[in-house]
Amino acid sequence: MFVIIGILVVIGSIVGGYLLEHGNLLVLFQPAELVIIGGAALGTLFIANPLHIIVSVTKGLLGVMKGSRYSKAFYLEQLKLLNDVFVYARKHGAAKLEADIDEPEKSPVFQNYPKFLADRHALDFFCDTVRMSISGGIGPFELDQLMELDMDVQHQEESTPIASLTTVADALPGLGIVAAVLGVVITMGALGGPPEEIGHKVAAALVGTFLGILLCYGFLGPIASAMSKQADDRRDYMQFLRLGVLGFLKGMAPSLSVEFARRGIPNHVRPSFKEAESAIKGAPKTA
Repeated sequence: MFVIIGILVVIGSIVGGYLLEHGNLLVLFQPAELVIIGGAALGTLFIANPLHIIVSVTKGLLGVMKGSRYSKAFYLEQLKLLNDVFVYARKHGAAKLEADIDEPEKSPVFQNYPKFLADRHALDFFCDTVRMSISGGIGPFELDQLMELDMDVQHQEESTPIASLTTVADALPGLGIVAAVLGVVITMGALGGPPEEIGHKVAAALVGTFLGILLCYGFLGPIASAMSKQADDRRDYMQFLRLGVLGFLKGMAPSLSVEFARRGIPNHVRPSFKEAESAIKGAPKTA
């Protein structure tokens, strides 16, 4: 939501300032310049990246428009989930928990949390770690190393499309200069013609430089930064799961394991102790 508001503010400020100086908006409308800059930018993205990264860039752009889902309400639900799973494991034993982890979609615990079931990376991260612990032969220290490795791999995968989009953004001013140079070439070919025609072609050439700089610093650069912050939010969430699971694997009580996870939540979305306690007490009972 804030991304859309920011884009509107950028456009409104530039257009408003331009109109205050009695500028002609029709001069800024140069389809040929947009084709040159936009097509070349898209081409550089295809040249530098395989298909799966291009798909990730597209998903990242859509995700930025939707905004971050990691709010206080989200973390309260996740705290309830951890408490339910840990209490369930204490009550029914490791053998019963292993059956639920093997098929979480059929589990009476996980079925209460469809958002978690829909997040395949988080679900696999949680279930695979607990499954390794139940199978035996691996201590909490080694499992913690596995979780850190998994988190690093996921973060690197999420950072790659951000770097690709940043590269495209950095190339836009140069592509704007390319469009401007082509406009100058066309202008030189029109020398000797009417002054109005020459002035129009010079203006079109300068618009190319303007568009390249604007798209870089006004749109794609900030959007790449927003995608980076969402990747950091994702890593914070995985760290939250890691702390809760690690406490459980060390044999801590469910309430203490949940508190370890709560302390790992960033301050601006971290529920208070009383908020977490109230949410957990209101958690649905599992079979």
